[in-house]
Amino acid sequence: MLKKFFTAVGEYMILLGKSLQKPQKMKVFWKLFMREINDLGVNSFGLVVFTSIFVGAVVAIQMFNNFDASSFPIPPSFVGYATKAVLVLEFSPTIISLTLAGKVGSYIASSIGTMRVSEQIDALDIMGVNSPNFLVLPKIVACMIFNPLLIAISIVFGIAGGYLAGILTGNWTENDYITGIQMYMPTLFIYYAFTKTIVFAFIIASVPSYFGYFVKGGSLEVGRASTQAVVWTMVFIIISELILTQLILS
Repeated sequence: MLKKFFTAVGEYMILLGKSLQKPQKMKVFWKLFMREINDLGVNSFGLVVFTSIFVGAVVAIQMFNNFDASSFPIPPSFVGYATKAVLVLEFSPTIISLTLAGKVGSYIASSIGTMRVSEQIDALDIMGVNSPNFLVLPKIVACMIFNPLLIAISIVFGIAGGYLAGILTGNWTENDYITGIQMYMPTLFIYYAFTKTIVFAFIIASVPSYFGYFVKGGSLEVGRASTQAVVWTMVFIIISELILTQLILS
């Protein structure tokens, strides 16, 4: 078991070493990069917006209920601040990244895995193309550039969801909520959120690529590799969050 683990780590590092090289043809790279921006980023926009609005509303309602049940009087404006803090620190960078790990990770693993079992990757290698660089690098760059934008959009729509929840429930006024989201928040929180996002984006792109690239067998094995890719991507995201939280916020 331990030998298998270290073998997988070694294969992953070798794959990254081949992937993170200067592209052989920049024109081809930019074409692939723009396609990955659309496949991995733009196509995830609707899911991110939908999830953020409803979770932002839920977080705001939960914050209000907790403050309302408190034995100490807490101004209603803190609902807005607490909602913003939860979205910035935890929900948007972490939960949305875990959601993208499922959607994007399975797509990456299955697409590369299908190329492997259909011998398209072997054909690239025979033609002298650096196949990890050709297939994996555009995905890594696209995720690391576009995922922070998705997280920023998630924060905005999550706050908007809390605003809508206040209008629909009448538990807090619009002015109180706006006052709360305008309260000062340490810039370290923003730095922490987007640092996490970039690290998570690298994991979301590279780990499924590994599982897809080294798959063996047929279509059944590609499905299993996609499942394993999503599971291990989520595991590494959670572990890296613990490490980054200790390094940045402690």
